[in-house]
Amino acid sequence: MGSAILWWSRLSVRLVSVCLLCASVGKQCQIQNEMADCSHLKLTQIPSDLPNNITGLDISHNQLRQLGPANLTKYSQLVYLNAGYNSISKLQPELCKNVPLLQILKLEHNELYKIPDGVFASCTNLTELNLGYNRIDTKNDPFKTLENLNILDLSHNLLKSANLGLQQQLKNLRVLILDSNEITELKKEDFSFLSNTSLNSLDLSSNPLKEFHVGCLHAIGNLFGLVLNDVELGENRTKKLCTELSNTAIQNLSLSRVKLSYVGKSTFQGLQGTNLTVLNLSQNSLSVIEDDSFQWLSSLQYLNLKHNNFHISSRLFYGLSSLKHLNLINSLTGKIEDFSFHWLYHLEYLIMDNNNFPGITANTFTGLNNLKYLSLCNCNTNLQRITNKTFSSLGNSSLQVLNLTKTRISTIESGAFSSLGHLKILDLGLNEISQELTGREFKGLNNIQDIYLSYNKNLALQSESFIFVPSLRKLMLRKVGCSNLALSPSPFHPLQNLTVLDISNNNIANIKEDLFDGLHKLDILDLQHNNLARLWKHANPGGPVLFLKDLPNLRILNLKSNGLDEIPVQVFKGLFQLKNLDLGSNNLNMLPATLFDDQTSLISLNLQKNLITSVEEKVFGPAFKSLRILEMDSNPFDCTCESIAWFADWLNVTQAHIPGLQSQYICNTPPKYHGSLVLHFDSSACKDSAPFKLLFVITTAIVMLLIFIVLSIHFEGWRIAFYWNILVNRVLGFKELDRQQEEFDYDAYVIHARQDKKWVSKNFISLEKHNHFQIRFCLEERDFEAGVSEFEATINSIKMSRKIIFVVTEHLLQDPWCKNFKVYHALQQAIEQSRDSIILIFLQDIQDYKLYHALHLRRGMFRSCCILNWPAQKERVSAFHQQLVMALKSNSKVN
Repeated sequence: MGSAILWWSRLSVRLVSVCLLCASVGKQCQIQNEMADCSHLKLTQIPSDLPNNITGLDISHNQLRQLGPANLTKYSQLVYLNAGYNSISKLQPELCKNVPLLQILKLEHNELYKIPDGVFASCTNLTELNLGYNRIDTKNDPFKTLENLNILDLSHNLLKSANLGLQQQLKNLRVLILDSNEITELKKEDFSFLSNTSLNSLDLSSNPLKEFHVGCLHAIGNLFGLVLNDVELGENRTKKLCTELSNTAIQNLSLSRVKLSYVGKSTFQGLQGTNLTVLNLSQNSLSVIEDDSFQWLSSLQYLNLKHNNFHISSRLFYGLSSLKHLNLINSLTGKIEDFSFHWLYHLEYLIMDNNNFPGITANTFTGLNNLKYLSLCNCNTNLQRITNKTFSSLGNSSLQVLNLTKTRISTIESGAFSSLGHLKILDLGLNEISQELTGREFKGLNNIQDIYLSYNKNLALQSESFIFVPSLRKLMLRKVGCSNLALSPSPFHPLQNLTVLDISNNNIANIKEDLFDGLHKLDILDLQHNNLARLWKHANPGGPVLFLKDLPNLRILNLKSNGLDEIPVQVFKGLFQLKNLDLGSNNLNMLPATLFDDQTSLISLNLQKNLITSVEEKVFGPAFKSLRILEMDSNPFDCTCESIAWFADWLNVTQAHIPGLQSQYICNTPPKYHGSLVLHFDSSACKDSAPFKLLFVITTAIVMLLIFIVLSIHFEGWRIAFYWNILVNRVLGFKELDRQQEEFDYDAYVIHARQDKKWVSKNFISLEKHNHFQIRFCLEERDFEAGVSEFEATINSIKMSRKIIFVVTEHLLQDPWCKNFKVYHALQQAIEQSRDSIILIFLQDIQDYKLYHALHLRRGMFRSCCILNWPAQKERVSAFHQQLVMALKSNSKVN
């Protein structure tokens, strides 16, 4: 019974082990570019199912207890192996035999203690070895075979000594990291194993060093860099260290946080014979630096004194004739004496941020003739008012960058920077400037390229504000209160070289169409957080303001948060180079169909947080062709076939990056899809209705065309007929003229009532005078022969006229002479000669039955071209005249 229980317990343990192993190996490693990332998978051994040709393997942050060579046999091409952050306690001697090409081996944060003899014997190609955060015992020269090693990290290993070997080795080592150990002294023989080595950096930071034995650092072949940060040296040990470094090859010395509160004249004397170029004395609470303390460092180029608290005297920097970079961030107290920097005639970079000193005098920076960069960011000085004397001490310098952010400037006087003719970048942002810029503030900045004025109190612009800086390329005016830019000419017109303009966060509501005219090089325009909505409304007085029309090279445009609810169709026309467009956080809904037709190379489009319901191909198709990033989330999408089908299909095939696609693109309507993802919209049902849509579109188009034709004829038919008559007359001529036109003396005899005499004289005589028509009327009052009876004259005149015109009015219908005689003879002649020669002109609306009752005439008896109505509108009189001429010139023979 007992043996059975024991057998079952062993079997269960084996099954559990097998299951754990399967679970570990089964977890997926990420393979990319011959690099396998198997980190953070809780693995207990190296997976055996990775590709054979991988050159990199990251197995860190797992639960490995050993790094068995057998598990690496398959991966003989490994160059990089990271097994850090595991529980490895022992290394096998055959470690590198199966990975002979290995160059980088990381074993930090393990439980290594003793390193077996010859464990690195086969690691001949190893260039970097990280054994930090272990408990390495360095006896027996474990690294003597690593002839090609460049970097060795033994930090945090509880080492008591810096001695890592008894014989000369590591001839190619360049970086040795021994920080955060328990080394208390450096003995003369500690570094003898590096006697043939040139170290670029020896890091002994955070060690409890108390003693530097004579010659301890001379044992190294060449020591170029030494890092002793967080070592309690004080002034005495620092002085002794410098003595030990004398006559070495030291170039870079870092003594940050070493409790060096005092520097005397002889502190660095031991470095006199060296070529030290970099010295870091930051964060030492350094309060006293005696005059001439740096006189021994004539080769020094980089000096870091930040986060200290000392006074700058006139001879503090004496001897630093080669210094190029000086860091004084948060390090000064009290006054800066005049001419303090004149020893630094090769200085190029001076950083003085976060300091408090009384002010800048006329000689504060005198002598800095090679200065290129000066930063006074967040300094508490007397810079509230910048005058032409403030930086006059830099008049002979070649200063190119001046940083004055957060210096509490309130006023810039005329010519304030006139002495800085070489300046390229001027940063005045995050100040308290409140004034109207006349342009003279920047006079003298002949080479300026960038001006930062963002985040000031109130900057009012004029047309001349930038007239003296035509070389400007970048202008930053974010949140400066310049809400009125409706100036003429525009303040930006002189800036023909401008490539970046930021006028965002200014509550701008009124600008003119020519604001950016001439800025053909503008690349970036930021207009976000303004109030431009009214300018693009069609109801805006004068129409939409198309202020983007003259920016052919614009690449980035930001119109975010402007309250836009309407966009004119032409607003982006001509912006062929536009790559990034931000219209987010507006109130846009319906966009014009051809809005983005010119944006076929758009890369990024932001339309998030709008009111867009429909995403149709006719609107967004051109913009989406080359799109890489789309932000269109948080819109109330209408998930119907008409609104979203094309968009849903595009989302499922596009390679563009769409943040929030799986959570923020949600249907709002109809109720069927409310709350569901746009990505899941089924567009297959939409395709079945495609033929019916086409039929609907065709039918609708035909009906609309017919309605248009009917309305056009009804309201504009007279105009169409007028121009048609003119066209026929000019192209074909009057081809219907009678062959025997020469038989008649008059073109028409006019029959009218005596009451209509004035109308006839006014209209017919003026028509005769028109040279183009060449018409002659027979008028009773003018053309009847004297001495002939009216009866005989009427008969003769009718015979001598091709046409007979009746001017039909109520008066004519009641005139007995016209009714009984003239009408009779006119009809009689027309019948006898078989001619269609009568023309009716209606000055009034006479019903047909009245016309027949009075004159025995009906409209149906005549051709339509011979029945004319006098128009009530003056603009139609010309058309009436044209119709009358056509009637007079028409053939009179009855067909």
